[in-house]
Amino acid sequence: MKTEIKLIDYLSTRRSIPAFQMSAPGPSKSEVEEMLKLASRVPDHGKLAPWRFIVYRGEERRRISEALARIVLSDKPELSEEMVKVENTRLTRAPVVIAVVSRAAPHFKIPEWEQVMSAGAVCLNLVMAANAHGFASNWLTEWYAFDERAYPILGVEPGEKVAGFIHIGTPTVPPTERPRPELAEIVTWVGDEA
Repeated sequence: MKTEIKLIDYLSTRRSIPAFQMSAPGPSKSEVEEMLKLASRVPDHGKLAPWRFIVYRGEERRRISEALARIVLSDKPELSEEMVKVENTRLTRAPVVIAVVSRAAPHFKIPEWEQVMSAGAVCLNLVMAANAHGFASNWLTEWYAFDERAYPILGVEPGEKVAGFIHIGTPTVPPTERPRPELAEIVTWVGDEA
């Protein structure tokens, strides 16, 4: 299911598909393993691998989603029926969801910030690896990425943080373009004109 496209063409059209607009089939175990190998090829000062992966597949996604929903309902028992449905399907929108977990920690030589950025680079590489295999992907961080009460349910260990949940599946709709910033708004030039 791999796609062949020049990198520059891919980067000029790359677009996420919302997780709720994905369906089966998702990647096989061997395709996921290949994606994770590709995702791991990021800048990593000191070769610390300050991140790891948790792969959610099959019915476990439903069980975990329902457990996450119970946390929300304990805080907001008046939640609307529509929002309860949203909470009960957090990890079931795409066939495969992969958590990129940051293990950044103080180090005598490598700044923690560099370790955090390496985890972010892993997230983007994983999005691109999924796309290279012909799948849609979306990098999400929702409330449960930041609520430590959810961490035992998700398999996140004490001291770790979630850099993102990468949802992977087959798109049910074509990607749509969205506004991008104008370079003049985001670029500062320093130095002489070449």
